[in-house]
Amino acid sequence: MNWYLQSSEKSDVAKNTKIKFARNVHGIKFNLSTLEEIKPIEEKIQNNLYNVGYGLRFFKLRDMDNVTKMSLVEKGLITKEFVKNKSQIGSILINDDENICVMIGNEDHLEIQVFNCGLDLEAMLNLAIEIDKNIEKVVGYAVSKKYGYLTACPTNVGTGLKASVVVHLPGLTKTRNTRKILSAISNFGINIVSLSGENQENYSCMYQISNNQTLGISENEIIQNLKIVVEQIIEEERKARRMLAKNEIELEDIIYRSYGILSNCKKISSSEAEALLSDIKLGTDLGILKELNDLQVQKLYLYTKPANLQKYLGEKCDKAKREIKRAEVIKQIIANGDVD
Repeated sequence: MNWYLQSSEKSDVAKNTKIKFARNVHGIKFNLSTLEEIKPIEEKIQNNLYNVGYGLRFFKLRDMDNVTKMSLVEKGLITKEFVKNKSQIGSILINDDENICVMIGNEDHLEIQVFNCGLDLEAMLNLAIEIDKNIEKVVGYAVSKKYGYLTACPTNVGTGLKASVVVHLPGLTKTRNTRKILSAISNFGINIVSLSGENQENYSCMYQISNNQTLGISENEIIQNLKIVVEQIIEEERKARRMLAKNEIELEDIIYRSYGILSNCKKISSSEAEALLSDIKLGTDLGILKELNDLQVQKLYLYTKPANLQKYLGEKCDKAKREIKRAEVIKQIIANGDVD
């Protein structure tokens, strides 16, 4: 089962973990913009896939349809900017489990990414380091003895490591403590961003927490600093949920109203589904909503997204048709626990 459908001990708050290394090939300029410029890197990697290992396969963005590319964006495997700016020259390495994805030809030549559910920073760092070493043997990296790994963006120089954890914070949101907690944590050199965007209300209650510093600090220090912050957020979120649970009827009413709309609607937008799913996930995590299990909730999150909905249906749909089909798929997952 793919990591984005799995749950772990701390998945009630920490939804997933990502480790990313930004790397550039020695002797080749940064920010490549043509097929001719990226070709030497692609050929080296394609000819040495066996040495890289991990069952990785090579795909060019220009050979993918838009729905497939956006389905990868929705899963968090590649970025919207990569698709928008590098669709004609970019490519990826990805394995069948989709817990490893390397973007080739983005801002940096290589962005090595590994993923898992829950809070799993140490294990993911070790996996990323293994893959990183194998790729370095194939292509050779641009490294400075003084500064470390050289990157297109100066803020990534040094380790080139960006570690991040996505957290679900409905308790802090409903008790109106989100801003206070996140503001305090930002003082520790940690980035916190809403997954709904800066200027939009965060109905999903999802936030990404990541390290800010990459230079003058070791990879393990980055991981440990981030882990301390995330574990503190988990503790604060669980406290907020316990506070909400004291008003049992009020909380149950919120959760079951959301469940009622989601399970009975005839059409629904992706944004409304995401907002309702925040309450439903809270309900299943607290053991209030017993009609659904963790796997069903994860499938609802995935298959209500526009591109992954169309991938499942096997057809392209306009927005109006997607809203109708989304409601049908939701009912199917709730009734059968599956979409197969």
